[in-house]
Amino acid sequence: MIDGCGDLFWEWRVSVFKLYDKYFVYVPSEVARDSNFPFKSGDEVIVRIDPENKCLVIKKYAEKS
Repeated sequence: MIDGCGDLFWEWRVSVFKLYDKYFVYVPSEVARDSNFPFKSGDEVIVRIDPENKCLVIKKYAEKS
């Protein structure tokens, strides 16, 4: 397993009628380039808060057939 130090940051976004905040998770390149990294650019993901384990879970989105 490869570990790296990432960041969580946010910025304000403006649409035609709305101002909203958007959050980003930075994954270090050494982690993203590992052969076990499960995502590629453009993948849709599900983001879930796991309150029991106090962690953020990110999984690849799989459409139901």
